Amino acid sequence: MTAPTTVAVLGAGSWGTALAALIARHGHSAVLWGRDAAIVKAINARHENPRYLPGIALPATLRATTDLATALAGVDLVLVVVPSHAFADTLRALAPHRPAHAGVAWATKGFEPGSGRFLHEVAAEDLGSGVPLAVVTGPSFAKEVAAGLPTALTVHSDDEAHARHVAALLHGPAFRAYTGDDMRGAELGGAMKNVLAVATGVADGMELGLNARAGLITRGLNEMLRLNQAIGGRAETLMGLAGLGDLVLTCTGDLSRNRRLGLALGRGETIEAAVAKIGQVVESVQTADEVMRLADRHGVELPIASAVQAVLHGRLTPAQGLSQLLAREQKAEYPRAGLLKTCP
Repeated sequence: MTAPTTVAVLGAGSWGTALAALIARHGHSAVLWGRDAAIVKAINARHENPRYLPGIALPATLRATTDLATALAGVDLVLVVVPSHAFADTLRALAPHRPAHAGVAWATKGFEPGSGRFLHEVAAEDLGSGVPLAVVTGPSFAKEVAAGLPTALTVHSDDEAHARHVAALLHGPAFRAYTGDDMRGAELGGAMKNVLAVATGVADGMELGLNARAGLITRGLNEMLRLNQAIGGRAETLMGLAGLGDLVLTCTGDLSRNRRLGLALGRGETIEAAVAKIGQVVESVQTADEVMRLADRHGVELPIASAVQAVLHGRLTPAQGLSQLLAREQKAEYPRAGLLKTCP
């Protein structure tokens, strides 16, 4: 195990709490920052996050605070775990308090709303050059990590030593952490799988069967790979934990908020009612727009993601979206000229 390290985890939702608990269980000093004073008080007094992880015991060594400066004082690593729409604001807020030696990582999935920028681009601009950056991604439900169930993730960074350091903090008896250096591809996989999970959820909500689910996952992976190639990511990144692993989990596991949104839509519920029932941020709602913005910029056709975007904005019903996909012309699965270049 790596030498004891002090880590500030920013974001006391389910995933931030689970990662902070994991780090504390591995013998490191972990402080969790959140805005909700009631949640912070419960974590410190009862060692439980009653809103996001009810009934799961947290380590007694895990501390929580609502004061950002206190959370960041003297830390060796800052791990940001907030929704993508709050990512830039959180970076700007932490910047004045970050110790000069502390690297930054995030387990946020998505793009910057409005601009469509990758989060590593946002971090590089807001924190400046010289700050080690890393993205933590892969197939992981917070509830299972918090409960100590086996999980595997991957940490990608342009700084190999920083990636190894972050992975070492997470790696433990029931948690495998791998490393890589394709931040762009890793972030695309983590964001785009949420959009595709809505599609499989809709199909399951409409009771279209397991064949349809498998077809959507496979063709969805194809869409991820083609867009990844267009932006300069590596195919092997999306064939691993950051892509295929996360895609399968999110498309098939009912702990996925994005899948549950799709299930509700497929059963005829409105998007407003579905999101209200889920009670947490559902990243696919805004991520679908950013994925299609990126695809249009690079001239890549994404039939499934496009149909999801249209359903989420009410331009198509789920049944119409399905009909649109089934009406597409027959073609080769992959073009001979290039495995993943142009075949939609």
